[in-house]
Amino acid sequence: MFGLEALDLARIQFAFTISFHILFPAITIGLASYLAVLEGLWLKTRNDTYRDLYHFWSKIFAVNFGMGVVSGLVMAYQFGTNWSRFSDFAGAVTGPLLTYEVLTAFFLEAGFLGVMLFGWNKVGRGLHFFSTVMVAVGTLISTFWILASNSWMQTPQGFEIVNGQVIPTDWLAIIFNPSFPYRLMHMATAAFIATAFFVGSSAAWHLLRGRDNPAIRTMLSMAMWMALIVAPIQAVIGDFHGLNTLKHQPAKIAAIEGHWENIGDEATPLILFGWPDMKEERTKFAVEIPYLGSLILTHSLDKQVPALKEFPPEDRPNSTIVFWSFRIMVGLGFLMIFTGLWSLWLRKRDALYTSRPFLHLALWMGPSGLIAILAGWFTTEIGRQPWVVYGLMRTADASSNHSFMQMSITLIMFVVVYFALFGAGLGYMMRLVRKGPKISEGSDTPDGGPGQKRTPARPLSAADDPGDGEHEDNTRLTKEI
Repeated sequence: MFGLEALDLARIQFAFTISFHILFPAITIGLASYLAVLEGLWLKTRNDTYRDLYHFWSKIFAVNFGMGVVSGLVMAYQFGTNWSRFSDFAGAVTGPLLTYEVLTAFFLEAGFLGVMLFGWNKVGRGLHFFSTVMVAVGTLISTFWILASNSWMQTPQGFEIVNGQVIPTDWLAIIFNPSFPYRLMHMATAAFIATAFFVGSSAAWHLLRGRDNPAIRTMLSMAMWMALIVAPIQAVIGDFHGLNTLKHQPAKIAAIEGHWENIGDEATPLILFGWPDMKEERTKFAVEIPYLGSLILTHSLDKQVPALKEFPPEDRPNSTIVFWSFRIMVGLGFLMIFTGLWSLWLRKRDALYTSRPFLHLALWMGPSGLIAILAGWFTTEIGRQPWVVYGLMRTADASSNHSFMQMSITLIMFVVVYFALFGAGLGYMMRLVRKGPKISEGSDTPDGGPGQKRTPARPLSAADDPGDGEHEDNTRLTKEI
């Protein structure tokens, strides 16, 4: 079917499940830290706006966290079912790293998550804030171990091969492999940016419908400050990451650039747009800027970038895909920087919350961070091909011995179940977003702690409350985003 084999279906299945999964941890990482900041600001200022926003976003965090855990378990099983040869070859490295993630991050999150979600009126303020911080720290620790495992597959070191299996010899070298610091910073920063634009989009949606209050304004303001400051930092991190990739995975850089051959001593141009053709070994319809490829990738005007024809055809990544996935990521990154700068210009003119063109841009930028993460992930993983462990094990040698029919049936089942289950979850989460934060009416709302009202929090509740109708618009937020 379509010229696909069982191996291709196994790769598609893993790509499909990880594409769903990566969205949830990204928002979880960002929202956990956002919640910690909101509660810290409330404790410091006693401004009820921060408390209202905390309660609002904690509901969305709870739904997102649950979907992230469920989708992550599926991928862990796939290592054994679809990629058993990889597990046999490299399990001595990847297995312990994933175990460390469970023992440190997952247990930490699970231990404090209940207090964070349900303990607002049950424990003291200090303990509740500590629980929120611990959950945020847990998400970052989880990111640390997951990226350590993935980065080792990209730039393996600290091992020896005995009887066809990887045996660890230096765990510090394994964990802090050459690409790990750049991937960790790039992914964590991407999660914060994606969350900022998700929050900002939610605020813009409410402002466009006339729901203007301090909570909504605070949401937009904090999101745009994050975009203004962090998006340019991400561009710098990306540059360092690119230099690291050029050193350790030059074929990936050549594929990303659609660069097939060097001519004499000429500097490498930057191909802005084009269509890399893997069969004809050239980039069709190329729009080039002379010297710029060398300047960006080597920080010089005369050094050349390795070309795809310098590598055997069987060792070349699919340039057609990574060429465009990389440009989608970078294009959205520049649009994020522009959004942050525009927000600063409007802020200085007291028009941040009233400029409808800007609010429409902020609304449509809501999923931009998540799309950029997916595009970056495709670039990273497809650019690593044909290796599953770079330079050591080919993807074709890593898969289990399943038939085409078996992989077809399971792939169809995954597609149906994922769209039904996570589609419902995303719809519910958007319903929570559409409700918006509930504004406190004076100081009668209890602060929590011993001796205060003992009503448990309802982080998963999206039931409409009396009196909220005048603020609601039943237009579906998901269609507009």
